[in-house]
Amino acid sequence: MTGRRSNSLRDRARYRFDRTLARSTGTLMGWLVITCLAVVVPVSAVLVWTDPGSPRSLSGRLTAAWRTSAETLRLGAMTGTPLRMMLSALLGLVALLCVSTLVGVITTSLAERMAELSRGRSTVLERGHVVVLGWSDQVTTVVGELVAAQAAHRPRAIVLLADRDKTEMERALAARIGPAGRTRLICRSGPPSDPAVLALVSPRAASTVLVLPSGEPAGDAEILRTLLALRAVVGEGTGGPPVLAAVHDDRYRAPARLAAGPRGTVLETDTVTARLIAQCVGRPGLSLVLRDLLDFAGDEFHLADATAFHGGSFGAALLGHADSCVVGLLGPLGSTSLNPPADTVVAPGSRLIVLARDERTTRPAACGHLVDPSVIAEGPPPPEAAARLLVLGWNRRAPLVLGQLRHTARPGSVLDVITDRAVPGPREPEPDHAHEHPPGPDTALPVVRFRTAALSRPETLLGLDLAPYDGLVVLGPDPADGPDHPDDWTLVALLALRLLEERTGRELRVVSELTDDRNRPLAAVNPGSDVVVGGELTGLLMAQIAQNRHLAAVFDELFSAEGSAICLRPAGAYVRPGSEATFATVVAAARDRGECAIGYRRHDRRTVPPDHGVRLNPHKGERREWSAEDQVVVIATDPIEPDGKHRPGRRPGRTDTESR
Repeated sequence: MTGRRSNSLRDRARYRFDRTLARSTGTLMGWLVITCLAVVVPVSAVLVWTDPGSPRSLSGRLTAAWRTSAETLRLGAMTGTPLRMMLSALLGLVALLCVSTLVGVITTSLAERMAELSRGRSTVLERGHVVVLGWSDQVTTVVGELVAAQAAHRPRAIVLLADRDKTEMERALAARIGPAGRTRLICRSGPPSDPAVLALVSPRAASTVLVLPSGEPAGDAEILRTLLALRAVVGEGTGGPPVLAAVHDDRYRAPARLAAGPRGTVLETDTVTARLIAQCVGRPGLSLVLRDLLDFAGDEFHLADATAFHGGSFGAALLGHADSCVVGLLGPLGSTSLNPPADTVVAPGSRLIVLARDERTTRPAACGHLVDPSVIAEGPPPPEAAARLLVLGWNRRAPLVLGQLRHTARPGSVLDVITDRAVPGPREPEPDHAHEHPPGPDTALPVVRFRTAALSRPETLLGLDLAPYDGLVVLGPDPADGPDHPDDWTLVALLALRLLEERTGRELRVVSELTDDRNRPLAAVNPGSDVVVGGELTGLLMAQIAQNRHLAAVFDELFSAEGSAICLRPAGAYVRPGSEATFATVVAAARDRGECAIGYRRHDRRTVPPDHGVRLNPHKGERREWSAEDQVVVIATDPIEPDGKHRPGRRPGRTDTESR
């Protein structure tokens, strides 16, 4: 009982004290004065009374105690009559109040200024910098590639404006990118769609402005508002910087182009990702080639001087560089032609589109003497047959993927789709009747059939019959549709497919889609499969186009369903298997087929990560023995004619006599 009563009294006293302090500032100051006096005065008296040299009289000791207390509290140490001592204490209190107020004002101002700087609300006074607006999955890829691109050139500042905490953005960039070298990374906090906030990053003085798409449902609408705010800050004239933006939905592309202005470029991220997935289905290893091609760590596209080839043919230019691969022409008026016919005349004022380490390695050098015609393969390669493909999963890009697959698949192909949701479309027949009416060779378009199954259960995936299929596509859920880690289901599906490979002893050709590039090493796929990370691809494309606007047309054609595309084809279609030949010989053989060879992929024991045997832009004099399993990376036009026949090397609009 005693302990309880003691605790109760203590809690009650504490409550009364807290309630007294909460009344006003004056009450707090009064308690502070009482506390100071209760400590300082007794201690000063003890010091005086214990000092052997202190006065002997009581009045002298009291005066000494007063002087010690007044000096401690900075109240003045004047002695004399009580009036003089009170006036001295009053002056000390006034001086203390003034000094305390001044210190408080200075401290508050500095704290507010530091808080303003930490919030990222100061104006950026840079010129020629790169402005990145918005925060998304692509931001670390874009900023990292821009830092890598500027490493070999004069470094510029990269200014990032997003509606996030400045310190949080700096920590995220430092964790994912690492040291930026001499490139300055400047973060500012605030909504990019607010013109007043957007003006802080000085977009008019920038060299390039990039607007990143967010993963939110209203992300495309926010892109439009940001582009309109950018126009309001920069002005309606043509003197502003080039603008590069990205949207998810194709319906927002036309409005975004209008908002971006005449110097704007708009990418469709979902369409580009869908095209890449469809292209990887028939070209295993394509994702590895594109990653090597789009990042700034190796070789990338550049513009080279074409004066040495003016008046000559494009075919001659293909063997006119030893350390770079020619892939197209940039006309005098800015028109881009990728993989033109070999007899195309290089007009004065044109420039070459080349794949090179950097612009300094694009010097002309004749390589015709390195070609060995005796080892060039003769006859066209066998045409590709119809295929049966299986698509697992569904997301917002799935209709685009199916459209691309139907456009690029060979006649007679079949596309089976298994989802865990109700998707409108023709249903797949029962297993007993699935093969009663197999698709014939005269079928104009691939057949698409849908089936619903519980894909979230591993036993469903392990029970799939994959024997009839030539390839699989695994589509992960959208980030907004599921948990915080949308790649979890994709990784589980890939593990199940890998287990099926071990059971059947058959290697499956799988194209999987991931959201986070950090999960790529976790994907259990074989070397013949591809992993597509849409956000990473978009970031790499934006970084490439930001460095050179003319590359926008090049990548638009490479990722389109028509025109030229990057292909991996058997090396036996160019040189005889088992023969030793230079890469210049491969380039000449590809030229005769109406293609531009840009590298190869070897298949031996050394095909290990990270390149998996891919080598782009080898020296024309590099000599090696070509096996039947090797592949040649080419830029080719590979259309399907209306009659359903496959004619490699032909381009739309050309006659048979013009093709090579």
